[in-house]
Amino acid sequence: MSSWMIVTSPANFLSTARLEFTVQGMKSRHRKKAMNMAPGDALIYYLTGVAAFAAAAEIASAYFEDRSRIWSAPGKPDEEYPWRVRLRNVIVPSERGRVAAVDLKERLAYVRKWPDPHWKLAFQGNVHLIPDDDARLVRASLEAAPVALRS
Repeated sequence: MSSWMIVTSPANFLSTARLEFTVQGMKSRHRKKAMNMAPGDALIYYLTGVAAFAAAAEIASAYFEDRSRIWSAPGKPDEEYPWRVRLRNVIVPSERGRVAAVDLKERLAYVRKWPDPHWKLAFQGNVHLIPDDDARLVRASLEAAPVALRS
């Protein structure tokens, strides 16, 4: 099993929510990462601007290509997020149940690679392979919050 973090805007997170968290797309430059995703891998969501973890899911399929427009990249109107995976076992807390990254930063091995005050650099880019223990910690934190969706 591998664990992945999707760093996304609140607007793109809403686009995924409109699809009832059944599919997630990745930017075109992340094909190799998408190719390495497999059913059973963990996926967590970090929201830019909000600086919080907002959902956790399990990858339910191998990656596939689909160029239908769902997500958008500011300043990049041609970006299609073509590499996609299906999702299952999703947990989405209510907005007030989101987990602030600052509250977990000392416990997340992936984030500790960037020393204070630069720890937020861990959340640059769209897709990251993260330690399994980090994904389990985020998921457990989200499960402890008021839940808006569990599937």
